[in-house]
Amino acid sequence: MGGSTFGERFKITTFGESHGAAVGVIVEGVTPGVEIDEAYIQKQMDRRKPGQSSVTTPRKEYDIVQIQSGVFEGKTTGTPLMVILYNHDMKPEAYSDIQHAFRPGHADYTYLQKYGIRDHRGSGRASGRETAARVAGGAVARKLLERRGVQVLAYTREIGGIACRSFQEEVIEENAVRACDPEAAARMIERIEELARRGDSCGGIVECRIRGVQPGLGEPVFDKLDAELAKAMLSIGAVKGIEFGAGFAAASMLGSEHNDGMSADGFLSNHAGGILGGISTGEEIVFRISVKPTSSISVSQRTVNVRGEEQEIRTEGRHDPCICPRIVPVVEAMACLVVEDHYKRQAALLG
Repeated sequence: MGGSTFGERFKITTFGESHGAAVGVIVEGVTPGVEIDEAYIQKQMDRRKPGQSSVTTPRKEYDIVQIQSGVFEGKTTGTPLMVILYNHDMKPEAYSDIQHAFRPGHADYTYLQKYGIRDHRGSGRASGRETAARVAGGAVARKLLERRGVQVLAYTREIGGIACRSFQEEVIEENAVRACDPEAAARMIERIEELARRGDSCGGIVECRIRGVQPGLGEPVFDKLDAELAKAMLSIGAVKGIEFGAGFAAASMLGSEHNDGMSADGFLSNHAGGILGGISTGEEIVFRISVKPTSSISVSQRTVNVRGEEQEIRTEGRHDPCICPRIVPVVEAMACLVVEDHYKRQAALLG
């Protein structure tokens, strides 16, 4: 299937469907001789897995990591590394009533138009379940980046119109929505639970900070580092927008305000978000993504079926009322993949 491979020098290919036997990833371009094991990858998988709290889907997938190749005696071999995650809590029968109808907000209609066939069981490849494979591949990239001194941190900034007013890194993994402000987190949880009781959903904003990236990564024209990060983020099904640094606020700023001045000690500000001309400056890379409300809701909506007949539809089943909490590790994974890929591109350029 086209579009299932991402990256150039460090690349992943994901496979599997939401209610199929398994999902997984093949990782190529892995540096040999790096110590890694299933427990390291499992740590990231546990952050993404469903059923973590009252604000996530109750589906129980433990996503137990099984490395099939590419690791020998605890070290990477440099050959393709494959991770498989078997599905266990599948309920395809939950979709039997709507298998011929197009769910609003989903890819049902467009998949059928493209392929002439679609897997109606939880969206198949279009399901958020596919991102589990990305997190596994991203964990391998994260391990390589740790050796370079690079850190990748994502967190929730806003949910359902409730925004964080402070940034406290230490609380991010201590609340169910992975917000950087504990007071806002409590109100976000209340909002999500309220909407879930009504059968509705909400979206939000996730921010990511990448620290320790050397200056000079990225290409000057088509493969700009910010363009590559944007492609990575927009490839996540629920993401509808992205901004770097000052982002859209730059449209109302003056050039004298937005330009990042420099001194002998470095940049005086970071409105560019750590990237200039598509190339890293050495400053912290900062971007934010907008996450749409979960499309699967039990509120009655209008749609049509495959015969073009109008009907009402409710999407029953086990779904996240807000995707932000579980999309955070996916954002980190995709960011790790892009940055490691560009480190390898730079190494190839310099010989």
